[in-house]
Amino acid sequence: MAAQRGSDMLLKLKDGSGAYITVAGLRTKTFRLNARPVDITDTGSPGGWKELLPGAGIKSAEISGAGVFRDAASDALIRAAFFDQSAQDLQCIIPDFGVISGPFLIAGLSYSGTYQGEANFELTLLSAGAPDFTAD
Repeated sequence: MAAQRGSDMLLKLKDGSGAYITVAGLRTKTFRLNARPVDITDTGSPGGWKELLPGAGIKSAEISGAGVFRDAASDALIRAAFFDQSAQDLQCIIPDFGVISGPFLIAGLSYSGTYQGEANFELTLLSAGAPDFTAD
């Protein structure tokens, strides 16, 4: 994978019409895949080494981002999704890697600003089901 611009990584949220709208104003975006393993270590484990049960853990995906307000439509979708606590269809586009899509809940939403600066927001989204992955 060649070097890519961070601005090419996009986060898109499905609106009421079924179209995906880019969450505007994001300056940073992070996508994490997590797998919580199941520890099956006991006193009989060889050499006292930890043993993990393959395929038995809980998998999750997390998306976080921070930015500035740029677009009333995506701002309104995010705000409504947070207060409704409803799973939203989301796409995370990672250049030369692929597209991860699926249901996500907005688990964290914060707003901040300074006296002579711009208003900022941060959001954290957690998978609310199995995401789909399409490779580039």
